[in-house]
Amino acid sequence: MMENSQGIEVLTRAHDYLAEVVAAVPRAAWGVPTPCSAWTARQVLNHARIDQQAYGFAITGGRPASDPFDPKDALDADPAAELDKVLRTVADTYAGLPADAEQVPTPLGPLPLPFAAAAAAMDAAAHAWDIAVATGQDRPLSGELAEGIWPVAERLVDHLRDSYKVFAPALEPAQGHDRAEALLAFLGRDPHWAPAGASRM
Repeated sequence: MMENSQGIEVLTRAHDYLAEVVAAVPRAAWGVPTPCSAWTARQVLNHARIDQQAYGFAITGGRPASDPFDPKDALDADPAAELDKVLRTVADTYAGLPADAEQVPTPLGPLPLPFAAAAAAMDAAAHAWDIAVATGQDRPLSGELAEGIWPVAERLVDHLRDSYKVFAPALEPAQGHDRAEALLAFLGRDPHWAPAGASRM
C-alpha cells in the first residue's frame, strides 16, 4: 500500500519532470511528432496541462475549458509559464487535503489519496517523457519516479485500457529493461522510440 506522503512526493517529482522538459523545448520544436502518434508536441503539452487541471478541478469543483482528448495544436505565448500555473494550483490542492483522506475525487473516480496523487503523477510523467523524446532531450523517466507510479499503474491501467482505450496496448519490454522502461512499455509506449530519421540506441 502506498503511503499518503509518498503519493504527494511522486506527484511533486512528476510535476518537476514535466515542467523541466517543457521549459527546455525550443520554440521551433513544438510541431514535431510524438509517441502519441496522432499528436504533435504542442498537443501533448495541451493534453497534459488540461489533464492536470482536471485532477485539480475534480477536488475543487469546475471543469477544464477544453477537451483533453481533442487538444489544440497551438501554443500559449509562454507555454512553460502557463503550465507552471496549473501545476502549482494542482500541487497546492493536493497538499491541502487531509493526510488520511480515503476517497479523493479524480477524473478516474474516487481513489485513496496516495493513488489519486500517483494517478495524476502517472499522467504528467508519461507525457513529460513523450515530449522529451520527441524534442530530442536527454531527460529519461527516472527509475525512482517509475517505482512511485507502478502501484497505481497496476491498479488502474488495464481497466482504463480495456474500457476507455486511453492507453495503447501494452508492449513487451526489451531484454535487460529497467523499471522505467518496463513502465513505459506497460503504458503502451516503446521505451526506445525516436523520431523518424533519428538514430535509435
